[in-house]
Amino acid sequence: MPPKAGLELPSGNDMLSDAESGIGSSPRLAQALQDLARNSEAAVTDLERMIAIDTTFPPGKGYIAFAELATSLVGPMGFETRHVDVPEHLWKTSLSAKDAVRRNLIAARKTGKPACGLYFHVDTVPAAPGWKRDPFRLTREGSTLYGLGSADMKGTIAAVLLALRATARFDVPLAYDPMLLFCTDEECGLYPGIRYLAEQGHLPDHIVNFNGSAAPRIWAGCFGVFNLLVRIRGEGVHAGEGNRSSAGTNAIEQALPFLVGLQELKSKVGARASILPPPPHAREPLRPQISIATANGGTAGGQVPSLFEVLVSRRYAPEEAFENAVAEIEELAARTMPAAQGLSVETEIVGHLIPTADPDGPHWPRWVKALSSGFGYRPEEFSKWGASSCSDFGWVQRSGAMQEVLLGGLGRPDNGVHSADEHTTIDDIVALARSVLAYLAADFAPDLIPETASVLQRDNELCSTLNVETF
Repeated sequence: MPPKAGLELPSGNDMLSDAESGIGSSPRLAQALQDLARNSEAAVTDLERMIAIDTTFPPGKGYIAFAELATSLVGPMGFETRHVDVPEHLWKTSLSAKDAVRRNLIAARKTGKPACGLYFHVDTVPAAPGWKRDPFRLTREGSTLYGLGSADMKGTIAAVLLALRATARFDVPLAYDPMLLFCTDEECGLYPGIRYLAEQGHLPDHIVNFNGSAAPRIWAGCFGVFNLLVRIRGEGVHAGEGNRSSAGTNAIEQALPFLVGLQELKSKVGARASILPPPPHAREPLRPQISIATANGGTAGGQVPSLFEVLVSRRYAPEEAFENAVAEIEELAARTMPAAQGLSVETEIVGHLIPTADPDGPHWPRWVKALSSGFGYRPEEFSKWGASSCSDFGWVQRSGAMQEVLLGGLGRPDNGVHSADEHTTIDDIVALARSVLAYLAADFAPDLIPETASVLQRDNELCSTLNVETF
């Protein structure tokens, strides 16, 4: 969820001093942090291998290959892995690939410490028209790295792996056992992998979600989105008979009033304002959105088209009701395409992410401090804001697995997320790795570790009960 254009963000080279960042006097942690830039080529190599695997969704065919690659990357660091496949009946739609498998990978190390989930979605959107470079081949130009998923979000995986290798190389004591979650179908799937993991009880108590931006941001939540397939069926005949009123029904022509109506509805929906706080650079409130995402129909000039499919994408604010937003489009279709000879209209939800509520919680102060350490932000630069972009963590919250979700990532206003020539930089990968390393380390801002504070409070309460002096 990158910020909109116009927001100036500091670079990864503008770091705070150790005293300012909370690192303190831990020599191993300091050495590990300094080592990240020296070993950044390993992250570039990892990213190159990840980009080469086509995990575009739709159709989502590359998940098994990506899970195999991820296993090979985390295995040497002592992670145990397991596969969790989402059952087909949960994610299957009429648009789904027939031979796809929704394979999620969990990689964990268990030493008895509290677990911290590190979440990634491994799918990307399809390559948009206009790429000047091969989207499935990492192209390096100076410190800029081009490739599909480089910022959203395979580059974040490379950053986390860079951080974890440094903790091992310098034997940095950790506050948490890292649990890596490589998940499917975040790009508006019907049943995202993280939702299934949450409902099956596979998640730890708290998670860092890397589907965010490289900005001094405290997440306030986000919109939901659904994709509604509207399928218009007519009667196909020879094109030479198509002008006769009694011959055939042109599905595309019958849909024209509906398409015009969608444009009118677009203005109506866009006039609504959400109460979710907008980004600090935004000049107006966040607003719901409706758009025609795809339109497909017809086969050849010699045939009256008998099928026309329109995919309508609707982003809805947390205060809007999903059912009402769907009904608004379905009622428009019924009104603008009334019953006619040979004409029928069907609708199908083929993707849905529900809104994410305010994900605040006790781990945020320390994560903010870690981001300050990694990217060089000052505490006063952070602000709390939401977005009209969407997340699969609304499903996690609804499952009851957790409410708090930390957010970070590599998105920047001008790095082409979801458009041609998507890219990130080595500096940003190193900065994110620095943030992750600091957050996981036991010696970083130990007074802000909620689990430690809870244990201390419990021990003090026990000592008080037993009338024992506490320290």
